[in-house]
Amino acid sequence: MKKLLLVLGAFLLTFSTYAAMNVNKIDPPFWYAGMSNPDLQLMVYGENIGDASASVNYPGVSISSVVKLESNNYLLVYLHVNQDAQPGKFPITFTQGKKKIIKEYELKPRAMAATEHKGFDASDALYLLMPDRFANGNPDNDQIEGMSEYKVDRNDPNTRHGGDLTGIEQHLDYFSDLGITALWFTPVLENNMEGGSYHGYATTDYYKVDPRFGTNEEYQSLIAKAHNRGIKVVMDMIFNHCGVEHPWIKDMPSKDWFNYPDYQNNFVQTSFKLTPHVDPYASKYDFTQMNDGWFVSAMPDLNQRNPHVYKYLVQNSLWWIEFANIDGIRMDTYPYADYDAMSNWMKELNEEYPNYNVVGETWVTEPAYTAWWQKDSKLSAPRNSNLKTVMDFSFYDKINLAKNEETDPYFTGLNRIYNNFVYDFLYPNPESVLAFYENHDTDRFLGEGQNLDLLKQAVTILLTTRRIPQLYYGTEVMMNGVKSKSDGYVRKDFPGGWKGDKENAFDAAGRSRIQNDCYNFYRTLLNWRKGNDVIAKGDMVQFMPQNGVYVFARQYNGKQVLVLLNGTNKEVNLPLKFYSEVLKDKVQGKDIISGQTVSLKDSLPIASRQSMVIEL
Repeated sequence: MKKLLLVLGAFLLTFSTYAAMNVNKIDPPFWYAGMSNPDLQLMVYGENIGDASASVNYPGVSISSVVKLESNNYLLVYLHVNQDAQPGKFPITFTQGKKKIIKEYELKPRAMAATEHKGFDASDALYLLMPDRFANGNPDNDQIEGMSEYKVDRNDPNTRHGGDLTGIEQHLDYFSDLGITALWFTPVLENNMEGGSYHGYATTDYYKVDPRFGTNEEYQSLIAKAHNRGIKVVMDMIFNHCGVEHPWIKDMPSKDWFNYPDYQNNFVQTSFKLTPHVDPYASKYDFTQMNDGWFVSAMPDLNQRNPHVYKYLVQNSLWWIEFANIDGIRMDTYPYADYDAMSNWMKELNEEYPNYNVVGETWVTEPAYTAWWQKDSKLSAPRNSNLKTVMDFSFYDKINLAKNEETDPYFTGLNRIYNNFVYDFLYPNPESVLAFYENHDTDRFLGEGQNLDLLKQAVTILLTTRRIPQLYYGTEVMMNGVKSKSDGYVRKDFPGGWKGDKENAFDAAGRSRIQNDCYNFYRTLLNWRKGNDVIAKGDMVQFMPQNGVYVFARQYNGKQVLVLLNGTNKEVNLPLKFYSEVLKDKVQGKDIISGQTVSLKDSLPIASRQSMVIEL
């Protein structure tokens, strides 16, 4: 009897163990045939799947290794996919004792050759928008049953408002009319976080668009329709952290999946001071706190030094390029992630897609710091970030100081802009630097005011200088706001994006006089610069401000554009002798802004805070 009970107990234990094994999800959900890197990581989620073995039976596909993690609810299956493996579906068999689970997996054909994926560059003008705050095209997805508790309340600047991908799609003609060539959305992936996480920077599923924005297929369709209008789409990604409601934090695959994993007893926040990357005297303490500390308690810091974490993130970026045909990536909090991992990621991505582009957020206002991060920088040698495009936070800083000043003979006003570009000698590739005067994390350029002349000067510089320009939604119709009230005040709803809005700034008839003045200014310059090689590819000659007027020229293949900005509150009759090296024998030119022909003999009257863009 005792022997019988032991046998029965062993049988029941075995049965219960096998019965508990399950496969709930596989990341990525499918892959693509013909990728240059044959190694594919499959992250398998499921109760007790860690005890399983795995096998495949498909020509050109084999298992390289199976990795059991500390949590028994994950399994990593590494496949080797030969270059000649054909698109198709095949079974993956998970075996645990006598129990088997078979899951179908698919290699899809690539929609285009890797070299045909072309990123954004200086010929583009990027328009940054927050999907939750732009337009609500599908109110039915405002409330999604089963998600973490949140509310939709447009009267609360810090909750979700209901904007979505359908709303963006319904206004593609608006972008076309304005002259935009690339859209950058703040992150669209699932943020199943308590409170709603409307901004999108707390990912809880790297392979799923947040259902309050739409579906993966709607995202894919939106991008295709944007492409039909000649508009690119840039995807905002975050490798540094995820959301605290991500399954990985609820059930950590391994202790080293995150930095400072014992966050409940020993929470370490980043210092937000990025200088240890370049400081020759930096302490290990300062570097580690900056690099490994969590951004906030709701955003766990991923450990990219873990090769499995690294592989997962890299594959995710490639998957979205192939699946959605995105035209570029904006990488959030770039310096907070591991330098070597990010450098290797960029190397892999550049090798797979040689004509692609990624811009990294590097929020320090010193040009030398930003230049240190750009690909092939001598400042960081022998290390190489492989990051083609960096963000010009120095320009942002200087132009927001200059707007409150008159231009004196030495340092203030537009002298700051002149001096900003002096330091372009630090950049390996100045035309691959992204410039802006505001974004979703800053005060809007207009603050709480409506000084259109100052805004016009900022727009003029941004759209004509040697940079990739990035605009922020709504400023073209005079949207303003400051962060001192809350982040939500610089992320207001676009007027007219919701049914029943009293104001509709998408149409000229719904805009005020000053809004139309502003919109038409943007529209004129944006459509003029579209396809303009002088701006996209031209050299730059700048002149020290004279009499409070800042002047620079763009030159390409015998064509020239002269940009003049009066940084004072008075009219200036500007002697043109200072600019003879670019004017040469030109006696007149066309001002793109006014549409008028202007005389270039001897001197040129320029009104207070006036901007001029003259084709010679």
